[in-house]
This record gives sequence, structure tokens and C-alpha cells, in this order.
Amino acid sequence: MRHPHDVELPVRVDRADPAPLPAQLVQQLRELVVSGALRPGDPLPSTRGLAARLGISRGSVVTAYDQLHGEGYLHATNGATVVHPDLARSRAEPPAARTGPRPPVARPRRARERPMIDLTPGRPDTGRLATPQWRAAWRDAAAAAGTGAPPPQGSEPLREQIAEHLRLMRGVVRDPGDLFVTAGARDGLQLLLAVLGGHAGRGLRVAVEDPGYPSLRRVPQRLGHEVLPVPIDDQGLDPARLPSGAWAGPGEWEIERPPDAVIVTPSHQYPLGASMPAARRLELLGWARAHDALIVEDDYDSELRYVGEPLPALSSLDHAPGAAPEPPAPGRLLGAGGHVATLGSFTKVLAPGLGVGYLLAPPALREELLRLRTDLGNPASAVAQDAMARFLAEGGLRRHTARMRREYRRRRDLLTAALAGVRGVRAVPMDGGLHAVLEFTGEVPFEEQDVVDRAAAAGVRVAALGSYWAHGARGARRGVVVGFGATGAAPQGEALPDALAVLARVLSAPGRGSGR
Repeated sequence: MRHPHDVELPVRVDRADPAPLPAQLVQQLRELVVSGALRPGDPLPSTRGLAARLGISRGSVVTAYDQLHGEGYLHATNGATVVHPDLARSRAEPPAARTGPRPPVARPRRARERPMIDLTPGRPDTGRLATPQWRAAWRDAAAAAGTGAPPPQGSEPLREQIAEHLRLMRGVVRDPGDLFVTAGARDGLQLLLAVLGGHAGRGLRVAVEDPGYPSLRRVPQRLGHEVLPVPIDDQGLDPARLPSGAWAGPGEWEIERPPDAVIVTPSHQYPLGASMPAARRLELLGWARAHDALIVEDDYDSELRYVGEPLPALSSLDHAPGAAPEPPAPGRLLGAGGHVATLGSFTKVLAPGLGVGYLLAPPALREELLRLRTDLGNPASAVAQDAMARFLAEGGLRRHTARMRREYRRRRDLLTAALAGVRGVRAVPMDGGLHAVLEFTGEVPFEEQDVVDRAAAAGVRVAALGSYWAHGARGARRGVVVGFGATGAAPQGEALPDALAVLARVLSAPGRGSGR
């Protein structure tokens, strides 16, 4: 019978060595296990296969395996031989220093451990994604793999489908030629900042929401640009707080030049969940046009709105359908109809490892973005692009989004009910998304890190609200951020009630600084 594993190990035999061939194999295989090169559960070659490769009799290999079985190093299962699963990696003296076989060290048997339930935010539940449509899209894309690298701007069929998705789901009517397929929001942001910085010939000033999404805030910092945190309120970023002279942020410093770009999450502010109303969106657009600045709209999970319909994207207000883009005036970078770039990604709706997103670019930046992308190449896999094009074309994304909206709303209601009676905590109202903010009202003097640490000790991982403020400034609000997408436990979603019960007990029990 053919061995299920085609394994090659770095072992050899020396016929000039006076040691018997089985003993040579025993010594080498034992050293591979003890050194960690072979780990518990790793398969070994079949006796017939290893004998053929080494040019020795099968009986010599069988003898060596039998000895290692007797010593407890190997274990036979389902017709295969594996390193014994109960072995622990040895960190003791090197094998060469030993004079004889050392018995394997077994892992101590512990009491049954409860798996950690991960409620940190930002990860979707992928357990309901593997529908026949999803599998067929990937199967067909994989079968056609190798037909060539994707174009720099991205697959044309995928860009056409994304344009249709934006029209139907986000109220944005734009040509597929304005779209760039990216590897995600950070990839798209890097492209934009590279082009803006090239035009400016200097480091950029980039305004960000405070609190806001930490990884997007770090992108301009890593690229050497100045980051200006702008406080938000219950309607998101306030354009009146944007600097055009005096800076209203921490420290009250003066700025000679307003920001070159503003990164915002207008449909669902991260992490506090505010939705920017139409009047404020128009005010923000007016500010951008007055200062020739680019608004970078991070449209990260706007489809997952479960109260009312998804809000139109900011891009839909920036560019009138059917209108030809106006060229920039002399000395200005952007035209009158192009001050918003939209970053989109499928990671929050579908799967975090998908690695496919999009950038909807202002017309004035399109040619320079295309030249840059041509030089750098498109980082998104051709197979992933083809699979997403088919999944979108067949309506799979819309159906999956509708399904998950209902499920996430159910989980949000479950969270609200589970923590409703906890003194000193309130769930910040949100209309959608994959997380909730539990704000400390001040009635009980909670300490954020203490709550996070005690929850982790009880088997539930959550995030501190204070970690979302820039430069370590914690603002006046305290609390924890709780995700209810993926839980780190299987099956996903079913672990949520237990995790919420644990969190409620942690918040109800006396902790450091609670005074109870």
C-alpha cells in the first residue's frame, strides 16, 4: 500500500561505520526528535520508501522503527508512523554528549483547559462563507491560474464588478477606469500618499480621527509624514476642528499649513461608531476644496449596517454622475470634482486573509497612480481577483452580506442584553459593524487595563478603548472594545454567550481601583 506521506528526512548510513545499520538510523532519528527538527505528530517515511532511498534492506528500517517505538519516540496510527504526539521537545544537553538513549519526556497531563475566546474587534465570522457559490468561484479561478499576471490597475472584470457593487450598495456612480484593485486599505493608502508626496515634493501633513483606526494612522507615520490627530464628536470628525491656522488638538500648537490629506471613516467611525450626517459631509468637502486637500474615505465595513440602509459613500457627493471631471486650476493638485479617494476592502465582510480591496481614485490622480502601480506591480493574486469577480457577478457578496447583517445584529442584541444590568457600563449605540464599545460611565471607577487583564485571565480577550487614541492620549472616555465577529473558538458565534457571561462577571466583580 502506498504510504500517505511522501517524507524525506536528512538521514544517511555509513557502511564503513562499525555500528549496525539499524543502530545508525536509531541514533539519527532520535537526534532529530530531541533537537526539534522532528516534532510531535510529524510523519516519518514508510519503511519501504526509506529503505529504497538509503539502499538498504527494509528489515533494517523496521528494526530501527521498532526500537524507537519501544523507547516511546514513535507511534503507529492509521497505517503511518509518526513522532509520538505526547513527546515534549527536549531542551537538554546536545545529543552528541549522550552515551545512551534518553527516555522521552512526556508532557504533564493538565486539567482540561478552556480555550481562549478572542473578542478583540475587526475580524469577521468566516464560518458561513463556504457556500457552493464561494467554492465554485475559487475552483474555477484556480483552474484558470497561470494565464498571466493581473494588469497593474487590476483585473478588468473585477473592476467592472466593483463599480457595479459601488453603484448598487454605496450610491457611487463611477467608471471602472477610476478603480484600482489593491491588496487592502493600507496598500491603497500607501499608493495615494506616494503620489501626493511626489506632487508636493515634501513630507505631507495627514489629519486623522482621534480616536481612530491605529493601523491606518501608522501608515503615514511609517512613510515619514506628519500625522495630526483631530478630535471627533458624536457625529464623527468635525471640519471646524481641522487646522487652517491655529491647531485645536492636544497642545494647542500653531500650524502654518493645513493638512494635505484627511483620513476619515464617515459611514461608521472607528471605533466609536458615529455616522457623519449629510450637512457635515458637505462641510468637509467644502473645506477640502478650499484648501486643495484630499479626503481619504475609509469605507471599511459600511455594508454591515443593520439599522436602516447603508449610508451613501462620501465619494457620491464629490462627483456628479455623468459630469466630466474638471481639470485642476493652475497651482492646484485636485480638480473641482475630485477631492475624495475611497478605500475599500472585502476583509471585514468576507475574510481577513482574502487580500483584495480597491481604491476609487480622484480623476486628477489616476494617471500618476497608474504609472506608480505599473512600476510596482499589482500585489493582489490573479486567482483571488478572478474568484472575487465571479463571486460578485453571481450576487454572492450581496447575499452573504445580507445574511451576516442579520447575524451580527442578533449578536449585538445578545451583547446588549447580557451586559444591560452591569453597573457603571453602557453599550455605545451603533448602527452596524463587527464590534461594540462598552463605555465606563464613571459610576464605578474601573481601570481599563485591569478589566482587560482580568477578562484575559478568565478566558476572554478584549481591547482597551484608550489604545485607539493617538500618541497615547487617552481622551476623557474609558472602556473596552468587544468584537462579535470571529471568536477564536469553533463553531464561531456559539462561544459568544459564554464569553459575554464571563465579561459580565468580570465587570461586576471588584477589581483594582474599583473601590468595591
